[in-house]
Amino acid sequence: MGSKLLVRCFNVGCGDCTYVRIPNGEDHFHVLIDCGSKESMGSGVLEGAIKNLENELLPDAEEAGKKRLDLLVVTHRHDDHIKGFDPKFFKKLAIKNIWITAAMDESHEQAKGVQEVHAFASQAMRELAESGAWLSPELHQLVALYGIRNEGATEALTQTLPHGSGIEPTFVHAGQTSEDHGLRIADTKIHVLAPELDIDGYYLGKDANDSLRGVTETSASFRAVSTPSQEAPPTNIGGGDFRRLQSRLLSNALAFAVDDSDIQNNVSTVLLIEWGKRRLLFVGDAQWDKGYAEDRKNASWNVMWQVRTDLLSKPVDFLKVGHHGSHNATPWNRHAGPDHEVNQILDAILPLPEAGEEPSARCVVSTKRNEYETIPDAELMVELGRRVRNSHEYLKEFEEGNPDFDPNAEIYNYSYLRQYSGEPKPREVGDKGWLDKPQPTRTDMESSQKGSKNLRGELEYVDVEIEP
Repeated sequence: MGSKLLVRCFNVGCGDCTYVRIPNGEDHFHVLIDCGSKESMGSGVLEGAIKNLENELLPDAEEAGKKRLDLLVVTHRHDDHIKGFDPKFFKKLAIKNIWITAAMDESHEQAKGVQEVHAFASQAMRELAESGAWLSPELHQLVALYGIRNEGATEALTQTLPHGSGIEPTFVHAGQTSEDHGLRIADTKIHVLAPELDIDGYYLGKDANDSLRGVTETSASFRAVSTPSQEAPPTNIGGGDFRRLQSRLLSNALAFAVDDSDIQNNVSTVLLIEWGKRRLLFVGDAQWDKGYAEDRKNASWNVMWQVRTDLLSKPVDFLKVGHHGSHNATPWNRHAGPDHEVNQILDAILPLPEAGEEPSARCVVSTKRNEYETIPDAELMVELGRRVRNSHEYLKEFEEGNPDFDPNAEIYNYSYLRQYSGEPKPREVGDKGWLDKPQPTRTDMESSQKGSKNLRGELEYVDVEIEP
């Protein structure tokens, strides 16, 4: 066990909390990547994950009564990645290094535009939430991205936790490595593949300049939308025109929030761990789109393929699937041929095995079915299942009496699964019609060899061991 690299993906619902233990001579190097969840009760699970690190995985620190965590990595500022960074959860950890995406560095001149978009979207969505207006489920999910809890987590990551461990946070960007930041790990190099240092140039682009000019005016006007009961219509405009103006302002605010959500995903810290001959890729919520172009808002995968091809164009031994299995976070276009840029990326990192051969790579999807209609994307799950060796036919496993299967648990209910065994429709999302086909290991379908404890308030995780 000591000579193997360990990846532990905690089941935190729709969220990410991933631990990596790298052999380091007579010792190990311990990494935690993100700690967040969309679950309303997710804080208890996240605290349980940190307790698991303390009790089972981390060594004693020099400070009495504390455990040593060598590196904490923050991919981006969404709640399903940072919600769990509550200082009281980490009070028994001595953190040696904190890496945060350069996009969260408020002093970074090449991220000012992205930060301005985020600040406006945050204000608009919080005012909308405080207005008491009815929100559709989709809008509620968007507004939730800007909850006050995120501000507390950001403060904890940039101030409280670093100061408590006597360190300063490091804002990382593509092109840097563990060695650049003074980390020496036996036979190992950690590469940062994203985001690029020029945050605004790559992920915002010049097209956003005109929109940004109107941010101040729109922000000042938004209160007329978010608190209509406290705003009398102006005397020089009719009531109908005023309501239409309110709707346009709200639409502008929502458009900024949607843009900001995509941007925040695309400025995720992406890590490639090279351990001996093994390569492990952790991508946060990096997204892909139609292709790279200068001076426009690009997606992270396309930028990496353009700028970091030398590191990305080789097969990996492990992929932590991005954005909980969303269709736009793993580079694969089901409607395009092998020459399409995103399909070239997937074929490079997770090539399909030759006829008669078995896949060698493994991957894990941290997800929860039914949290979003489009997560996980069933067709993508099946495509990944063709490319990895740790695939499962979950419906068959459950129906054959998987000893870890809990028939009373809602998300594992037999009848619930059976209703999704029909023929799929084109471009269908979710699990309908696909659970009887091989898929990669999923945290929502696994029970860590110990049963469905998460549903009884206990802890659940998936372990992957990588041989040297």
